Amino acid sequence: MDHHEPYPIGDAARRSGLSVSAVRFYADAGIVEPTCLSEAGHRLYDIDAIARLELVRTLRELDTDLGEIRRLLEGGTTLHDLLTTHLEVVERRERTLRARRAVLRTLIRQGATAERVALMHRLVSMTDEERERVVDEFWNDVGADLDVPDGFVDRLREMRPVLPADPTAAQLEAWIELADLVRDPAFRDAVRVYLRDTYSTDPGRSIASAPFQEFIYGSGTALIKELLAVHRAGESPRSPRAQEVVVRFMEAAVGLSDTPLTDELRDRMSEGYRLIPELEREMAEEDAASEDPVHDDTHGRYLSLVAIINGTGPEEDTMPYEWISEAMRAPSDHE
Repeated sequence: MDHHEPYPIGDAARRSGLSVSAVRFYADAGIVEPTCLSEAGHRLYDIDAIARLELVRTLRELDTDLGEIRRLLEGGTTLHDLLTTHLEVVERRERTLRARRAVLRTLIRQGATAERVALMHRLVSMTDEERERVVDEFWNDVGADLDVPDGFVDRLREMRPVLPADPTAAQLEAWIELADLVRDPAFRDAVRVYLRDTYSTDPGRSIASAPFQEFIYGSGTALIKELLAVHRAGESPRSPRAQEVVVRFMEAAVGLSDTPLTDELRDRMSEGYRLIPELEREMAEEDAASEDPVHDDTHGRYLSLVAIINGTGPEEDTMPYEWISEAMRAPSDHE
């Protein structure tokens, strides 16, 4: 057949990937009308009409509204603008479905009641301001009359969830759990008791002081990152570069208590770092056997959920305690 000749409706349907009835429907709806009629009154479609039918099929498969398709074909909008608008619609639907999936997973895991369904829906539908208010209310309650150094609760308050505009299902589920926890009086009491028992007396009280906190989350963190970079570069812990960085770190650490860095203190700090993995295991065992509020169930749980929500999970690199311990060791006479 000559490509310039119009095609009968059956050929037009086959070439466009539509059924004959769909081609008829779009013609009757004024979306893509036939190019002309045969002498017998049958509908005929030229190449341009078939191309429009293919476009309609593609857009309908994307759930594009017929009214929008009509505007496009009549010149009321461009294909780029139509696709951009439709993408926004699809993305909104995706976010809605993701939120619903998070709610359903949580309800299935926790057990569903009418009250829980309503609560879960409210939690995922909160505005940024409402989420901020929930977190502020939690820290206002936990920090009330808490005997810890000035400014410590404010620093803890800074570690707060920021749900992104396009959260993953895991982030939504973490937010649902966190929002549920921080509204729970029992969880608030447990966090308050843990913080009181840990930071109201030494050594925790010294750690919670402003100078220590600035070192832990500021200058000390920067120095540790610098030291880890030396380790990842494959350098020996006794290399000049490693020694230069580790000495700066130790001097900054002991400077918090106005203590000079001596060889004896270097060896004590070295031994302390070497024992950290063993101490962590012992602490985990004690926490597992304790009936009192412990870190992983209280403030630690809050921090782990915040990390998931903010997309700032723990670094995969394991801390090279042995390497750091060897770097901290005081130089021997033959070095």
